[in-house]
Order: sequence, then C-alpha cells, then structure tokens
Amino acid sequence: MKKYLPPFILIIISTFTSCGQKTFDEKMESLYKKTVPLIKSDSLKPKLDDVVLLDARAKEEYEISHIKGARFVDYDDFEVEQVRDIPKDMEVIVYCSVGYRSERVGEKLQKAGYSNVKNLYGGIFGWKNEGNEVVVGPNDQPTDSVHTYNRLWGKWLFNGIKVH
Repeated sequence: MKKYLPPFILIIISTFTSCGQKTFDEKMESLYKKTVPLIKSDSLKPKLDDVVLLDARAKEEYEISHIKGARFVDYDDFEVEQVRDIPKDMEVIVYCSVGYRSERVGEKLQKAGYSNVKNLYGGIFGWKNEGNEVVVGPNDQPTDSVHTYNRLWGKWLFNGIKVH
C-alpha cells in the first residue's frame, strides 16, 4: 500500500525548499542601489576572456579564491589610478562577496569616465552558488573554498567551502 503525504505537508516542504534562492534574490535586491548595471553569472561566463574582471574584496578574501583572471583592487583602498591602464570603453565587471562593495567601486569607475562597467549580481557567492569555478594561487588551481567575509554573510554561500 502506497503512503501519500497530506497536501499541507507538501506545501510546507515546497515552501522551505524554494525559499533559499528567493531569499538570496531578495537580499541582493535590498543591497543594490542599481547605479551600476548588473550582469548575471550565466551572461558573464561565456565572455570571461573578453572582459576585465576586478575583485573588490579584501586581500585575504582574494587570496582564498577568486574568479579566474580577476584583478585584485581592494574596496577599502580603491583609487581609479590603479586601473588607468584599462581603456575607458572596455567592458569592466566588478565583483565582491555579494555585490555591495563592487557597486561602490563601479560608481567610482563610472564617475571617472568608464562607460561599460557592470556589477556581478550576487558577487562571488552568486557565481559559486551557480556551480562556477573559483581558483587560488599563482597557478589558478580550482578550489571550492570561498572567503565569506564573516559568519553572518556566510549564510548566503550555498555551494562551496566557507572560509571566515
């Protein structure tokens, strides 16, 4: 004899299993001022070789892992002079843990005349949550580790090894 779950139990299970991504999206929406256009991971991935990636996290975060090819710029000490070698019409994608710090760096780039700046939606957390690769070290070795800024923000990394 087959056992069936009552409909209200199915609704509760469905609600709890679908909340993760929706909650992540809601959190992202609450963080962004939308002053810098957003780009999602699936749109970035096919053109990684054709863009400049800037990692706006702290050095210790970058050293745990980063998106392959990303250039470290450090949100706390960022000055546009650091990227003067990048043509102002080049597509520049800035990211951090979830996108808040990178949006501020993107605003500085726009103010300096960079015309094609985008902020990675969900930052490196969103990138890794979607199963994309992050790397570590001078030889860009793949890793599952991601620095989560702190334990509170770490709850938004669903796919990977959390490093605090």
